[in-house]
Amino acid sequence: MPLRLRPNDPTFYDLFTESANHLVEGSRILAELLGSTAGTGLSSSHQIAAQMKDAEHAADETTHSIIRRVNSTFVTPFDREDIYRLASDLDDVMDFMEEAVDTIHLFNLEKLPEEIAEQIEVLQRAAQLTAETMPRLRTMKDLAEYWIEINRLENTGDAVHRRLVAKLFSGEYEALTVMKLKTVVDLLEAAIDAFEHVANTVEQIAVKES
Repeated sequence: MPLRLRPNDPTFYDLFTESANHLVEGSRILAELLGSTAGTGLSSSHQIAAQMKDAEHAADETTHSIIRRVNSTFVTPFDREDIYRLASDLDDVMDFMEEAVDTIHLFNLEKLPEEIAEQIEVLQRAAQLTAETMPRLRTMKDLAEYWIEINRLENTGDAVHRRLVAKLFSGEYEALTVMKLKTVVDLLEAAIDAFEHVANTVEQIAVKES
């Protein structure tokens, strides 16, 4: 087996953990918005949408820091292309969550289907797992349980999405409302799918480094 010399610089691992923590914050804001629509309406949706925009900008800055670090580092802890891919995958999750929040605000949706809470619960669990897993990239140990659990969560998200779409087309909602709500539901599903892309990249990295 060839000798692998991995740099001791923890910066990349810290930045990936920081990126994942942004997702934890994003999923928290999503849950806060859901609470506002389930309660007194969208009186605070503007403030919540602004919070999400700030969180998305902070996540972008972390992504840019990772890219700058790759471009200025001679020896990276694992393949450069994998670093780019993982940074991009994490950024995609935040982008979809931010777009969902912005869409709810722009469409003036005053009430969301209760099942959307299940989508957000999946996102919160996936975000927390990802934040807990990123530091383990340094040792490449105990990572399999991460992508297995993310895959399970993605399957759960798929089932919730199917139920939501069926409910939207059940005749309970007016046609225009269906179009608005389906846009939100699909964006949340895209965020869940993006977590699976993160997990797949982590698996690819672990296999290469094993």
